[in-house]
Amino acid sequence: MREFSLPIRVYIEDTDAGGIVYYVNYLKYLERARTEFMRELGVHRAAVSDEGWGFVVSNLSVSYLMPAKLDDEIMATAIAQRVGGATIEFTQRIHRGDNVLLTADVQIACVDQTTGRPRRLQGDIRERLLAAMTTEGNQV
Repeated sequence: MREFSLPIRVYIEDTDAGGIVYYVNYLKYLERARTEFMRELGVHRAAVSDEGWGFVVSNLSVSYLMPAKLDDEIMATAIAQRVGGATIEFTQRIHRGDNVLLTADVQIACVDQTTGRPRRLQGDIRERLLAAMTTEGNQV
């Protein structure tokens, strides 16, 4: 499976008074990695489309292992593990060098923007995700 990696620099605005990344900011890093992963697959504006659908996080499990600190250069990764009719499951992590700081399992759902109800993934998006899942390599 392909792993997408996004380099991120930790800025003062990301940290608490002690220079440690505030916990919720890790979720933002994960979101950026998933969004850029989808962009690499040709899905632009993945959160909201002009066709009336959008992606929302429907399930999330996070393990915080080590803190990131001010001025660290970290990597946020995303691997698409499973594609359902209206959902995509990702395994994600944030690391600094060889040190894994956070692991996460994230499920996103495609929903109708008007009703908020699940909506099937478009065929071309599904095909691109499946192709990314079966291709070996370090980067999408």
